[in-house]
Amino acid sequence: MENKAHAMAAGAFVLVVAALLALLAVWLTRDNGERHLYELSTRETLSGLQPQAQVRFRGVPVGKVEFIGFDHKTKGNVLVRISVDVGTPLTQSTFATVSSQGVTGLGFIQLEDDGPSTVQLVPNDDDPPRIPLKPGLLDKLLNKSEVIMDQVEAASTKLNKLLGDGNQQALMSAVQQFGQAADSINKVVLKLDPVVASLPKLSQEASVTMKSLKTAADDVSKTAGEVGTTAERLNAKGGPLDKLAEGGAALSATVETFSAATLPRLGDVAEETARAMRQLRRTVNAVDDNPQSLIFGNGPPTPGPGETGFTAPGGQP
Repeated sequence: MENKAHAMAAGAFVLVVAALLALLAVWLTRDNGERHLYELSTRETLSGLQPQAQVRFRGVPVGKVEFIGFDHKTKGNVLVRISVDVGTPLTQSTFATVSSQGVTGLGFIQLEDDGPSTVQLVPNDDDPPRIPLKPGLLDKLLNKSEVIMDQVEAASTKLNKLLGDGNQQALMSAVQQFGQAADSINKVVLKLDPVVASLPKLSQEASVTMKSLKTAADDVSKTAGEVGTTAERLNAKGGPLDKLAEGGAALSATVETFSAATLPRLGDVAEETARAMRQLRRTVNAVDDNPQSLIFGNGPPTPGPGETGFTAPGGQP
């Protein structure tokens, strides 16, 4: 009897503790906030979304999923009913997407608002207003997966053709030619090293030359200015050119006088000079034929060594 009493007491204790834990869980999970109902309808697959999943507005928790089932108003659509806290800024431009939470893959409803409308949604729990449910990133990826796979298959086929035996040989030949070209470039670079080393010096010399050219250009410009000033002075009335013109007229008169009076006399002088030149030429020719005549007169010249009649000094002929 005593064992049965202990067993009944232990069982009653377990039941009481279980009831207290259940009450504690209900108390902790109670929701005292006021919420309004909204509906989402879509033909997309809602993978990972469960009742009691969170509803977030731009990342902020604002409610939970109340019901997931089929839409009786639109055949073939899935209906999701959510409850959202009062005060959440839902407008007619608000839309929803299904997102995944972390690495667990649990889905939740993400509410967004792109902002073109500022008209607030009017809540009505008897006939909840509907919010558009747009495909999420995962849904878009799944929709494009077939196209992506076709593109990957086409790329694989082209890659297999590209890596065929003939193309591999051509590629190896191109690599070898590239290596030969690289060797040739290295040789050219080695030959160009002295030229490259001399470039700084050439640059300095070019800089000096440019400075010299600039200085010369400045001098030429200055000289051109001075020439212009001088030309103005020369062309001025009573200036050197004017005086030179007057001198030219006087010179012309002098030339006429010279032609009339002096030239005939110069003709006579020229004739006498010609006669003197002819006499001088005969004298020069005679001296060339017999240079000793300048010392010994016009007699026959004394024979030199090797000539007939030559006698060495102090010897006999």
